[in-house]
Amino acid sequence: MKNILLLFLLSFGIQAYSSGQGFVYHPNNPNFGGNTFNYSWMLSSAQAQDKTKDPTATTASRTTTTGATNPLNNFAQSLQSQLLNRITNSLIGNQFGEGTLKPGNYTFGDYQVQISNGADGVIVRIVDGKGGETSITIPYF
Repeated sequence: MKNILLLFLLSFGIQAYSSGQGFVYHPNNPNFGGNTFNYSWMLSSAQAQDKTKDPTATTASRTTTTGATNPLNNFAQSLQSQLLNRITNSLIGNQFGEGTLKPGNYTFGDYQVQISNGADGVIVRIVDGKGGETSITIPYF
């Protein structure tokens, strides 16, 4: 009987002494109320685990890497960039300097530049040989 009473007092004493704590849920995903700084970590983690690949993306990356290693393509691209840089410098210098831009159509390699006067300013329209088109309006001052 002493043993049962001692066991009962011991178990009751341990229960009275021990205490629990409440669990608090903090979501990680920013879409569900989590910290917004977790977004980049979760995105990089998901991309690292992604085993599926887009077949068109791999062929596009192969063509860009093979085109970038060809010295002739690099030279042509560098020459084209330098020509566009000089055209840009000339256009901006003429517009904001002493001279004015002369309206007309100009061809530089694959690029066709059309300069015309508009109501808001000088309109520069650039069309590349691949079908891309850009229109820039330089305002009058």
